[in-house]
Amino acid sequence: MKKLLILGAGTAGTMIANKMSHVLSRDEWKITIVDQEETHYYQPGFLFIPFGIYGENDVIKPKRDYIPPGVEMILSEIELIEPEENRVRLVKDGRILHYDYLIIATGTQPRPEETPGLTEAEWRKSIHDFYTYEGAVALAKTLRTWQGGRMVVNIMELPYKCPVAPLEFIFLADWYFHQRNMRDRVELILVTPLPGAFTKPRAASLLGNILDEKNIKIVTEFYPERVEPEEKLLISYDEVEVPYDLLVTVPVNMGAEVIGRSGLGDELNHVPVDKHTFLSQQYDNIFALGDAAALPTSKAGSVAHFAAEVFVENFLRYIEGQEMLVEFDGHANCFIESGFGKGILIDFNYDVEPLPGKYPLPGIGPFSLLQESEMNHWGKMMFRWMYWNILLKGKEMPITAQMTMAGKWS
Repeated sequence: MKKLLILGAGTAGTMIANKMSHVLSRDEWKITIVDQEETHYYQPGFLFIPFGIYGENDVIKPKRDYIPPGVEMILSEIELIEPEENRVRLVKDGRILHYDYLIIATGTQPRPEETPGLTEAEWRKSIHDFYTYEGAVALAKTLRTWQGGRMVVNIMELPYKCPVAPLEFIFLADWYFHQRNMRDRVELILVTPLPGAFTKPRAASLLGNILDEKNIKIVTEFYPERVEPEEKLLISYDEVEVPYDLLVTVPVNMGAEVIGRSGLGDELNHVPVDKHTFLSQQYDNIFALGDAAALPTSKAGSVAHFAAEVFVENFLRYIEGQEMLVEFDGHANCFIESGFGKGILIDFNYDVEPLPGKYPLPGIGPFSLLQESEMNHWGKMMFRWMYWNILLKGKEMPITAQMTMAGKWS
């Protein structure tokens, strides 16, 4: 029996486990997946919790419900990956798992402790995050009684999960405070290390205009060094100060510590891989997918989805000793909630920035690219059902993995 070992049962790992269970013979392959957490979180839903749009049942389900029959699931922390011996050491019972092929899908996580001052006495009081379930719930509680002031939404460092989420949060905050008739008592500021609202010029221009229209200020090219929680100051490396009353932060994101311990990661514990095939740059039987991979594209669920589609076909060729032909193009698409029941959709890849048009059917849509619409908002809302019922289970989606120019105009 050949052994395929998957580390991580998040979005990427679960999709791969489902897809591989369909294409690999059970008589020839043993598939094992390891994760330390029992709960699967729908992470895009964390954005909606602070504003009372989503609750616990919308974003939490047992991971085992999504692991297919015939795939062994082991709940344990991972102590060490030993690639020279083709084995993984688990914390639980000191168990050793051998593999023929290893897929690393251990994700990336917020590390607020990486920024001095962030997790001191004011953490989850006047300083919050919404990139964890606990953080989003704590922020919801704070917002229910907050009387107004200067809310700063900041990004600590690149890369981080779901690059549009900070923008979505501040757009939804604008809507939320309008609904509560207190927008005139709230100053909203987005503080980012980017030179604009987004990395891609045309999207940055559109999103920057929306920020202006909503009277949301933006501070660009700001690289935070520390937080002074008593003085309520966010301070950059060149000692520029941004005062706040309520700080909503996107902490430094880093890959799993075991990646660093095992010598497989970069400085942020993400695994360097070929950006088209996900093959490790160090080992010829290790791949990394999803947020765990060091790719020059967004750390987003859509990337994991499109990557998984490309990967399965390539993997089947690879294990037969053939050349991997299909190249992942960095395809990502994101619905961006812009508040007041509207949203924006962007679709791009390594080489092509977001362009206007209709998606997924050229000229028909129903979604409009690089434009605000109510249909785009409903697309975002519908995606949660699709995530739990189609995407995570490895079923086919009516969207091509490679980005297409059909329906776009420059």
